[in-house]
Amino acid sequence: MFKNVATRELRLELSILGVLAGIFAIFFIGNPQVFTKFDIYYSFMSTIPFSGIMALGMTFVVIAGEIDLSFPSILGFSVWVFSKIVELTNGNIVLATLACLATGILAGALNGFIVVKVGIPSLVATIGTQFFFRGLVNVAGQGLGITLVPVKDTFLFNAFVGRLWGALPAQAIWWLVLAVIFGFLLKRHKFGAHVLFVGDNVESSRMMGIRVNRVKMAVFMLMGVLSALSGILASLEVTYFWPTLGEGYLLRTLAAVFVGGTSVFGGIGTIFGTFIGALIIGSLEAGIIAIGLTGFWTQLIYGLIIVVSLAIYTLLRKRQ
Repeated sequence: MFKNVATRELRLELSILGVLAGIFAIFFIGNPQVFTKFDIYYSFMSTIPFSGIMALGMTFVVIAGEIDLSFPSILGFSVWVFSKIVELTNGNIVLATLACLATGILAGALNGFIVVKVGIPSLVATIGTQFFFRGLVNVAGQGLGITLVPVKDTFLFNAFVGRLWGALPAQAIWWLVLAVIFGFLLKRHKFGAHVLFVGDNVESSRMMGIRVNRVKMAVFMLMGVLSALSGILASLEVTYFWPTLGEGYLLRTLAAVFVGGTSVFGGIGTIFGTFIGALIIGSLEAGIIAIGLTGFWTQLIYGLIIVVSLAIYTLLRKRQ
Protein backbone atom coordinates (compact mmCIF):
# COMPACT_ATOMS: atom_id res chain seq x y z
CA MET A 1 0.00 0.00 0.00
CA PHE A 2 2.73 2.45 1.03
CA LYS A 3 4.70 1.52 -2.08
CA ASN A 4 1.68 2.35 -4.26
CA VAL A 5 1.26 5.71 -2.53
CA ALA A 6 4.95 6.54 -3.01
CA THR A 7 4.76 5.57 -6.68
CA ARG A 8 1.66 7.69 -7.16
CA GLU A 9 3.31 10.70 -5.57
CA LEU A 10 6.47 10.22 -7.65
CA ARG A 11 4.44 10.14 -10.88
CA LEU A 12 2.54 13.23 -9.79
CA GLU A 13 5.73 15.12 -9.00
CA LEU A 14 7.31 14.08 -12.30
CA SER A 15 4.24 15.33 -14.16
CA ILE A 16 4.52 18.68 -12.35
CA LEU A 17 8.19 18.88 -13.32
CA GLY A 18 7.14 18.10 -16.88
CA VAL A 19 4.74 21.05 -16.89
CA LEU A 20 7.51 23.34 -15.59
CA ALA A 21 9.99 22.05 -18.19
CA GLY A 22 7.44 22.51 -20.98
CA ILE A 23 6.70 26.11 -19.97
CA PHE A 24 10.36 27.06 -19.74
CA ALA A 25 11.08 25.34 -23.07
CA ILE A 26 8.52 27.68 -24.65
CA PHE A 27 10.14 30.66 -22.94
CA PHE A 28 13.61 29.63 -24.12
CA ILE A 29 12.44 29.21 -27.70
CA GLY A 30 10.43 32.43 -27.60
CA ASN A 31 13.22 34.61 -26.23
CA PRO A 32 16.58 32.87 -25.68
CA GLN A 33 18.32 36.20 -25.05
CA VAL A 34 16.32 36.77 -21.87
CA PHE A 35 16.23 33.20 -20.55
CA THR A 36 19.93 32.49 -20.99
CA LYS A 37 20.88 35.42 -18.73
CA PHE A 38 20.95 35.52 -14.93
CA ASP A 39 18.85 38.70 -14.63
CA ILE A 40 15.48 37.01 -15.17
CA TYR A 41 16.26 34.33 -12.58
CA TYR A 42 17.44 36.97 -10.13
CA SER A 43 14.05 38.63 -10.56
CA PHE A 44 12.28 35.32 -9.93
CA MET A 45 14.32 34.68 -6.76
CA SER A 46 13.50 38.19 -5.52
CA THR A 47 9.72 38.00 -5.96
CA ILE A 48 8.39 34.42 -6.12
CA PRO A 49 9.29 33.53 -2.49
CA PHE A 50 6.68 35.96 -1.10
CA SER A 51 3.76 33.92 -2.44
CA GLY A 52 5.78 30.69 -2.42
CA ILE A 53 6.21 30.74 1.36
CA MET A 54 2.49 31.23 1.90
CA ALA A 55 1.78 28.42 -0.57
CA LEU A 56 3.70 26.04 1.73
CA GLY A 57 1.31 26.84 4.59
CA MET A 58 -1.72 26.69 2.32
CA THR A 59 -0.71 23.18 1.27
CA PHE A 60 -1.20 21.97 4.85
CA VAL A 61 -4.54 23.78 5.11
CA VAL A 62 -5.90 22.28 1.88
CA ILE A 63 -4.57 18.78 2.62
CA ALA A 64 -6.42 18.99 5.96
CA GLY A 65 -9.63 19.54 3.99
CA GLU A 66 -9.96 23.27 4.70
CA ILE A 67 -9.32 26.56 2.88
CA ASP A 68 -8.07 29.96 4.02
CA LEU A 69 -8.94 33.06 2.01
CA SER A 70 -7.96 35.54 4.71
CA PHE A 71 -4.18 35.21 4.54
CA PRO A 72 -3.58 38.30 2.34
CA SER A 73 -5.35 40.41 4.95
CA ILE A 74 -3.53 38.68 7.81
CA LEU A 75 -0.31 39.53 5.99
CA GLY A 76 -1.35 43.15 5.69
CA PHE A 77 -2.38 43.56 9.32
CA SER A 78 0.66 41.70 10.68
CA VAL A 79 3.02 43.89 8.68
CA TRP A 80 1.19 47.02 9.81
CA VAL A 81 2.00 45.92 13.38
CA PHE A 82 5.61 45.30 12.31
CA SER A 83 5.92 48.69 10.61
CA LYS A 84 4.23 50.62 13.42
CA ILE A 85 6.60 49.18 16.01
CA VAL A 86 9.56 50.02 13.77
CA GLU A 87 8.24 53.58 13.55
CA LEU A 88 7.53 53.96 17.29
CA THR A 89 10.83 52.41 18.45
CA ASN A 90 12.96 54.06 15.80
CA GLY A 91 14.04 50.79 14.22
CA ASN A 92 13.72 47.97 16.79
CA ILE A 93 13.40 45.22 14.17
CA VAL A 94 13.67 42.35 16.68
CA LEU A 95 10.64 43.51 18.70
CA ALA A 96 8.77 44.31 15.48
CA THR A 97 9.45 40.85 14.05
CA LEU A 98 8.31 39.04 17.19
CA ALA A 99 5.13 41.13 17.38
CA CYS A 100 4.41 40.56 13.68
CA LEU A 101 4.81 36.77 13.89
CA ALA A 102 2.71 36.67 17.07
CA THR A 103 -0.02 38.65 15.28
CA GLY A 104 0.00 36.14 12.44
CA ILE A 105 -0.29 33.22 14.86
CA LEU A 106 -3.18 34.85 16.75
CA ALA A 107 -4.98 35.68 13.50
CA GLY A 108 -4.61 32.07 12.37
CA ALA A 109 -5.85 30.90 15.75
CA LEU A 110 -8.95 33.08 15.34
CA ASN A 111 -9.64 31.43 11.98
CA GLY A 112 -9.16 28.01 13.54
CA PHE A 113 -11.45 28.84 16.45
CA ILE A 114 -14.25 30.02 14.17
CA VAL A 115 -13.96 26.91 12.00
CA VAL A 116 -13.31 24.27 14.67
CA LYS A 117 -15.22 25.55 17.71
CA VAL A 118 -18.01 27.62 16.18
CA GLY A 119 -18.46 25.25 13.25
CA ILE A 120 -18.59 27.73 10.37
CA PRO A 121 -17.20 26.24 7.11
CA SER A 122 -13.70 27.56 6.46
CA LEU A 123 -14.63 29.01 3.07
CA VAL A 124 -17.27 31.25 4.61
CA ALA A 125 -15.37 31.95 7.83
CA THR A 126 -12.21 33.14 6.10
CA ILE A 127 -14.14 35.31 3.67
CA GLY A 128 -15.42 37.10 6.75
CA THR A 129 -12.02 37.35 8.45
CA GLN A 130 -10.48 38.50 5.17
CA PHE A 131 -12.68 41.61 5.31
CA PHE A 132 -12.16 41.93 9.06
CA PHE A 133 -8.35 41.98 9.00
CA ARG A 134 -8.22 44.22 5.93
CA GLY A 135 -10.61 46.55 7.71
CA LEU A 136 -8.28 46.61 10.71
CA VAL A 137 -5.43 47.67 8.44
CA ASN A 138 -7.50 50.45 6.90
CA VAL A 139 -8.85 51.75 10.21
CA ALA A 140 -5.53 51.53 12.06
CA GLY A 141 -3.39 52.82 9.22
CA GLN A 142 -5.82 55.40 7.85
CA GLY A 143 -4.50 54.65 4.37
CA LEU A 144 -1.00 55.89 5.22
CA GLY A 145 2.23 54.08 4.39
CA ILE A 146 5.18 53.66 6.77
CA THR A 147 8.84 53.80 5.83
CA LEU A 148 11.11 50.94 6.92
CA VAL A 149 14.37 52.68 6.06
CA PRO A 150 15.44 52.85 9.78
CA VAL A 151 16.02 49.06 9.79
CA LYS A 152 17.98 48.91 6.55
CA ASP A 153 21.40 48.58 8.16
CA THR A 154 20.40 45.97 10.76
CA PHE A 155 21.49 42.34 10.85
CA LEU A 156 17.92 41.03 10.57
CA PHE A 157 17.26 43.15 7.49
CA ASN A 158 20.19 41.49 5.73
CA ALA A 159 19.14 38.08 7.05
CA PHE A 160 15.63 38.56 5.65
CA VAL A 161 16.22 40.25 2.28
CA GLY A 162 19.95 40.82 1.95
CA ARG A 163 21.98 39.59 -1.00
CA LEU A 164 24.27 36.65 -0.34
CA TRP A 165 27.53 37.01 -2.25
CA GLY A 166 25.97 40.12 -3.76
CA ALA A 167 23.71 38.12 -6.07
CA LEU A 168 21.45 35.67 -4.20
CA PRO A 169 18.35 37.16 -2.51
CA ALA A 170 18.02 35.93 1.06
CA GLN A 171 14.25 35.46 0.66
CA ALA A 172 14.95 32.68 -1.85
CA ILE A 173 17.02 30.88 0.80
CA TRP A 174 14.19 31.28 3.31
CA TRP A 175 11.75 29.76 0.84
CA LEU A 176 14.02 26.83 -0.01
CA VAL A 177 14.86 26.04 3.63
CA LEU A 178 11.20 26.25 4.69
CA ALA A 179 10.20 23.99 1.79
CA VAL A 180 12.70 21.36 2.97
CA ILE A 181 11.52 21.64 6.58
CA PHE A 182 7.83 21.43 5.72
CA GLY A 183 8.45 18.66 3.20
CA PHE A 184 10.02 16.65 6.01
CA LEU A 185 7.21 17.63 8.37
CA LEU A 186 4.53 16.45 5.94
CA LYS A 187 6.09 13.14 4.95
CA ARG A 188 8.31 12.10 7.85
CA HIS A 189 6.66 13.53 10.98
CA LYS A 190 3.63 12.47 12.98
CA PHE A 191 2.01 15.88 12.49
CA GLY A 192 2.16 15.56 8.70
CA ALA A 193 0.67 12.07 8.86
CA HIS A 194 -2.16 13.40 11.01
CA VAL A 195 -2.84 16.22 8.53
CA LEU A 196 -3.03 13.70 5.68
CA PHE A 197 -5.33 11.37 7.65
CA VAL A 198 -7.64 14.22 8.71
CA GLY A 199 -7.93 15.48 5.12
CA ASP A 200 -8.62 11.99 3.82
CA ASN A 201 -11.29 10.97 6.35
CA VAL A 202 -12.19 12.97 9.44
CA GLU A 203 -14.29 10.29 11.14
CA SER A 204 -11.69 7.58 10.65
CA SER A 205 -9.06 9.95 12.02
CA ARG A 206 -11.09 10.45 15.19
CA MET A 207 -11.49 6.68 15.58
CA MET A 208 -7.70 6.35 15.30
CA GLY A 209 -7.28 8.74 18.22
CA ILE A 210 -6.11 11.74 16.18
CA ARG A 211 -7.12 15.06 17.72
CA VAL A 212 -8.76 16.46 14.62
CA ASN A 213 -9.62 19.86 16.08
CA ARG A 214 -6.07 20.40 17.29
CA VAL A 215 -4.67 19.48 13.86
CA LYS A 216 -6.99 21.94 12.11
CA MET A 217 -6.18 24.70 14.59
CA ALA A 218 -2.48 24.06 13.98
CA VAL A 219 -2.70 24.35 10.18
CA PHE A 220 -4.55 27.67 10.41
CA MET A 221 -1.98 29.01 12.86
CA LEU A 222 0.81 27.81 10.58
CA MET A 223 -0.82 29.67 7.70
CA GLY A 224 -1.04 32.79 9.83
CA VAL A 225 2.61 32.85 10.89
CA LEU A 226 3.86 32.14 7.35
CA SER A 227 1.68 34.97 6.05
CA ALA A 228 3.26 37.30 8.60
CA LEU A 229 6.77 36.14 7.67
CA SER A 230 6.07 36.58 3.98
CA GLY A 231 4.78 40.07 4.69
CA ILE A 232 7.96 40.99 6.54
CA LEU A 233 10.04 39.86 3.57
CA ALA A 234 7.85 41.64 1.01
CA SER A 235 7.83 44.94 2.90
CA LEU A 236 11.55 44.89 3.69
CA GLU A 237 12.37 44.20 0.05
CA VAL A 238 10.99 47.67 -0.82
CA THR A 239 11.67 49.16 2.67
CA TYR A 240 8.11 50.45 2.84
CA PHE A 241 4.71 49.34 4.11
CA TRP A 242 1.67 50.00 1.94
CA PRO A 243 -1.85 49.54 3.38
CA THR A 244 -2.74 47.43 0.33
CA LEU A 245 0.14 44.99 0.92
CA GLY A 246 -0.94 41.41 0.30
CA GLU A 247 -3.93 42.08 -1.93
CA GLY A 248 -2.33 40.58 -5.03
CA TYR A 249 -1.33 37.25 -3.49
CA LEU A 250 -4.61 35.38 -3.05
CA LEU A 251 -5.13 33.76 -6.45
CA ARG A 252 -1.41 33.37 -7.15
CA THR A 253 -0.86 31.43 -3.91
CA LEU A 254 -3.91 29.22 -4.34
CA ALA A 255 -2.96 28.53 -7.95
CA ALA A 256 0.54 27.43 -6.89
CA VAL A 257 -0.97 24.91 -4.45
CA PHE A 258 -3.43 23.39 -6.93
CA VAL A 259 -1.06 23.43 -9.90
CA GLY A 260 1.38 21.68 -7.54
CA GLY A 261 -0.97 18.70 -7.32
CA THR A 262 -2.66 19.21 -3.95
CA SER A 263 -6.19 17.86 -4.11
CA VAL A 264 -8.97 20.35 -3.48
CA PHE A 265 -10.79 17.52 -1.64
CA GLY A 266 -7.98 17.12 0.88
CA GLY A 267 -5.83 14.17 1.88
CA ILE A 268 -3.37 14.45 -1.04
CA GLY A 269 -0.51 16.85 -1.68
CA THR A 270 3.24 17.37 -1.61
CA ILE A 271 5.45 20.29 -0.65
CA PHE A 272 7.69 19.55 -3.64
CA GLY A 273 4.69 19.92 -5.94
CA THR A 274 3.72 23.23 -4.33
CA PHE A 275 7.30 24.50 -4.67
CA ILE A 276 7.29 23.73 -8.40
CA GLY A 277 3.76 25.11 -8.72
CA ALA A 278 4.91 28.42 -7.23
CA LEU A 279 7.77 28.53 -9.75
CA ILE A 280 5.31 27.94 -12.59
CA ILE A 281 2.81 30.58 -11.48
CA GLY A 282 5.48 33.09 -10.47
CA SER A 283 7.35 32.91 -13.78
CA LEU A 284 4.38 33.05 -16.14
CA GLU A 285 3.81 36.79 -16.33
CA ALA A 286 7.45 37.68 -16.99
CA GLY A 287 7.78 34.83 -19.46
CA ILE A 288 4.65 35.79 -21.36
CA ILE A 289 5.87 39.36 -21.79
CA ALA A 290 9.42 38.21 -22.63
CA ILE A 291 8.26 36.08 -25.56
CA GLY A 292 6.43 39.05 -27.06
CA LEU A 293 2.84 38.67 -25.88
CA THR A 294 1.03 41.52 -24.18
CA GLY A 295 0.06 41.42 -20.53
CA PHE A 296 -3.55 40.84 -21.59
CA TRP A 297 -2.65 37.19 -22.23
CA THR A 298 -1.54 36.60 -18.64
CA GLN A 299 -4.83 35.60 -17.03
CA LEU A 300 -5.87 33.53 -20.03
CA ILE A 301 -2.66 31.49 -19.86
CA TYR A 302 -2.88 31.28 -16.05
CA GLY A 303 -6.30 29.69 -16.44
CA LEU A 304 -5.14 27.38 -19.21
CA ILE A 305 -2.14 26.15 -17.20
CA ILE A 306 -4.27 25.53 -14.11
CA VAL A 307 -7.01 23.64 -15.97
CA VAL A 308 -4.59 21.54 -18.05
CA SER A 309 -2.44 20.71 -15.02
CA LEU A 310 -5.41 19.67 -12.91
CA ALA A 311 -6.77 17.59 -15.79
CA ILE A 312 -3.43 15.77 -16.09
CA TYR A 313 -3.26 15.05 -12.35
CA THR A 314 -6.87 13.87 -12.25
CA LEU A 315 -6.30 11.46 -15.15
CA LEU A 316 -3.16 10.13 -13.47
CA ARG A 317 -5.05 9.45 -10.26
CA LYS A 318 -7.87 7.67 -12.11
CA ARG A 319 -5.38 5.43 -13.92
CA GLN A 320 -3.72 4.55 -10.62
